[in-house]
Amino acid sequence: MNTKTLKNIHKIAAIFALLLITSFITSTIIADLLATPQLIAHVKSTILMFIPGLILAMMVTGISAKKLYPGAMKGVFKIKQTRMKIAAINGVIILLPTAIILARWSALGQFDGLYWTVQILEIIAGMTNFTMIGLNIRDGIRLGYKAKKRTAR
Repeated sequence: MNTKTLKNIHKIAAIFALLLITSFITSTIIADLLATPQLIAHVKSTILMFIPGLILAMMVTGISAKKLYPGAMKGVFKIKQTRMKIAAINGVIILLPTAIILARWSALGQFDGLYWTVQILEIIAGMTNFTMIGLNIRDGIRLGYKAKKRTAR
């Protein structure tokens, strides 16, 4: 696969992941603040259905980065790699389990103090991943701009 195609796949996967995370957080907050318990349960089950797409987008982003920049794990590249590791750990340890638990509890109508505590944890973890991926996209844009500037000279 040529570099240009791989870069496009990397960009699309990263943006798709960010959009999914944004939609998960936004729909959760809106449903929690304005919706009925039935609609909250529907939002939670819908998020759960789309998590495999998010996992795939995150994997494609990571794999394509390793193929694009195999020996460049220092400086900004190292920072981006560290952020992705934090996002992945956060996703596996906090976000996936809380998504499953909250979907189950909301389907059962269990909106007690524990539900809302876990919900707040999920929102904080989701915002953390949103921030990590957003910063990586920002840094990727800056790296691309610098590379174009160098080749234009």
